[in-house]
Amino acid sequence: MSRRSFPCRATGGELRDLEQPGYYPGYSTLAQKKSWEEATRKTVTERVEKTAPIRFFSQEEAALLGAVVDRVMPQDDRAEDRTIPVLSVIDERLYKNSLNGFRYEDMPPDQEAYRLAIRAIDEMAQSRFKESFTDLTVHRQELILKSLHDGKPEPDNAVWHRMPLHRFWALLMEDCATAYYSHPWAWDEIGFGGPAYPRGYMRLENGLPEPWEKDEQRYEWNEPIDSLSQLEDSH
Repeated sequence: MSRRSFPCRATGGELRDLEQPGYYPGYSTLAQKKSWEEATRKTVTERVEKTAPIRFFSQEEAALLGAVVDRVMPQDDRAEDRTIPVLSVIDERLYKNSLNGFRYEDMPPDQEAYRLAIRAIDEMAQSRFKESFTDLTVHRQELILKSLHDGKPEPDNAVWHRMPLHRFWALLMEDCATAYYSHPWAWDEIGFGGPAYPRGYMRLENGLPEPWEKDEQRYEWNEPIDSLSQLEDSH
């Protein structure tokens, strides 16, 4: 299991095991599925009811990439049974060898790029901390990943001389964000109204809410105490 790192309420206590994170408690996109046409309803509902098995990555590769995903797209505040299967979506795309519509000429195919990156990240962890990436603390995992985000891998690795690091990072972020925000539970989190067809929108002026929308209910929260951002902000 990947490491977990819980954000904290400003009033005290960890944010964890939430059925529905975000500022729209009680909002449900799926509650509106009767207003969708059949193909849309089937597609969206399956994103909740069916999770594709891991078929492209090996068990070890899946564990490491899963740990990476858990740090760049953390869901530690979510209840386990309400976690959006980001890794599964990425694996499914690569298993089917589906493209995002383009590939840079200086990048290897996506399947190769991911395998190269997984190997490089683990080698970086072994070189810097003498442990596999999956065994590192959250803080050390984030140190490795921040160095990749900044384009200054620490330590350097030969893989980043074979393919541009900034392009792989962009690929990873695109896949994570696409997997997360295509899921109805993420729509609940941000109050998204879901597919508009054939229902459409009624109130197109003056920022008036639609009948199915919920009022935002904000709450203050802080980064996890062991996160890199929290430790940097304290200095």
